[in-house]
Formats: sequence, structure tokens, C-alpha cells
Amino acid sequence: MYARRLLRWIDTINLHIGQSVAWLTLAMVLVTVGDVIMRYLFNTGAVFIQELEWHLFGFLFLLAAGYTLLIDGHVRVDIFYARLPERSKAWVDLICTLVFLLPVCAIIIWSSQKFLINSWRFGEGSPDPGGLPARYIIKSMIPLGFMLLALQGIAEVIRNALKIFAPEEQE
Repeated sequence: MYARRLLRWIDTINLHIGQSVAWLTLAMVLVTVGDVIMRYLFNTGAVFIQELEWHLFGFLFLLAAGYTLLIDGHVRVDIFYARLPERSKAWVDLICTLVFLLPVCAIIIWSSQKFLINSWRFGEGSPDPGGLPARYIIKSMIPLGFMLLALQGIAEVIRNALKIFAPEEQE
């Protein structure tokens, strides 16, 4: 079935990207610890290091959003949801993905284009002396991260539609 193949393909992409960018967490922790040590023990700091912390966090947050959806790691208030039968949960997830997740992803991807194009056109860097050059790279992660999230949203639509309409075919 094409839907299952597409589902596995999207899951595999986000799984590999999520596991890969998880290593950014270690880099971010090491950079942050180094920054804290420099500031509090040696009373010095660097704009470059602070911006590197923000950029690493941005990469991690944006590129791992699809993976987080894949492993059902997003925060949800499930006071009522937890008590629902599986098929009802699938309906809630399907409707919320179609009504909220995919439209928001589309709006962010669309609205970030002009912002991103201008950043690349002008070779945007940090406005602060000693800051990171090539700020356009982190800005490129905005549409990319939301594309990965939207892809995973499509996978979730397929997964939930299968739970609802073809429960006998479950993996």
C-alpha cells in the first residue's frame, strides 16, 4: 500500500534527523558550560559563544520537532484524551493535525520565505561585534524545521486514518 510506504519513508526521515540532531544537545551543553565557566570564574565572556548557544538550541528545536511528533513527545493536556478509546484518540489526532498542525506549519513556512530570502541576499550576520557570521543559516532552519514537522503531520494523518478506517491493517 502506497500510504504505508509513504508513512515509513516520512518516519525514517524524521527518525534519522532526530537521532542525528540529538548530538547537538551535547554540543549545546558543552558550549553553555564553557560560557558559564568563562563568565563566573574568569569574569569574561564572548558574544560569539552566547550566539552559538542560541543557534545550537535553534537547530535542535527546529530540526527535532518532527522527530518529537514521531515519538509522541510533544506536550499535551490529556485529562480527557487519556481516557478515550484508541479509535477516538485517532479521530482527535486526525482532526487536530488537519485543523491546527498542518495549517500552522504552512503559514510559518510561507511567511518565513521573504524573511529568509532577504537574510541570504544580504549575507546577514550578527549585528553585534564579535557575533556569529552567516545568521541566514539558522534562519534557513525555520522553514526546514516546519517542513519536517509538516511531513510528520502528514504521516500522522495517514497513521490515524489507518487506525480509523482500516484497523485490521495495523502494524
